[in-house]
Formats: sequence, structure tokens, C-alpha cells
Amino acid sequence: QVQLVESGGGLVQPGGSLRLSCAASGSIFSINAMGWYRQAPGKERELVASTTSSGNTHYADSVKGRFTISRDNVWNTVYLQMNSLKPEDTAVYYCNADAEYYSRHYYRERNDFWGQGTQVTVSS
Repeated sequence: QVQLVESGGGLVQPGGSLRLSCAASGSIFSINAMGWYRQAPGKERELVASTTSSGNTHYADSVKGRFTISRDNVWNTVYLQMNSLKPEDTAVYYCNADAEYYSRHYYRERNDFWGQGTQVTVSS
């Protein structure tokens, strides 16, 4: 199994910055891709940013130029640097990982895993 724990959320003023972290742990063999999603009240969960093991990145149009996704070389932690924050960015942010891991009996499997979420509030 793989566990993901997000941190770094909080309250910031419009125009401010915040850095989210996602720490991965467990019987991980490899991580193929990771992404940050968010869900605001009354809205569906949406992809904010993603990155693959080869270094390719994708950003939602609403955050391009403001958010940056990055990771450690060994994929222990993935970050989301958020600059020029707007009230519209207020949401619970979730970390997601496409990972290969070792299950019981040492079988190697692949699945998606989710963190518990961290609240980001942008308000004056």
C-alpha cells in the first residue's frame, strides 16, 4: 500500500503565496505520475497540476503562470507552489499518485492513491 499525506494549507490574503507538500510512504516500487486536485463547495473535483516521472507537467488554464508542481528526485515528496493566489483558489486540495507497490505475498501491483486533503482559503 501507499500512503499520501498533504500539508501546508492555510489562510492567506489575495496575492499571497502558499506551498503545499505531499509526502509518500509505504511499500513503493515506483511512482509513475502525481497530481494535485482541488474541490470547492458546489463544484466537482478538478485537476490542478500533474507531473510524470519523465518530467512532463500539465496545468489547468486557471492556474497557469501562478502554480508550479515539483518533486524530489526520489519522489518522496511532491510540492505545489501557489503564487498570486485568488479567492477562487479556495478549496480542499488533494494529492494523487499513480504508483506501483508491493502488496502482501510480495506481489507488485499498480493503483491510484489519494491523500486526505488540505484546506486552502484565500480571503482578505
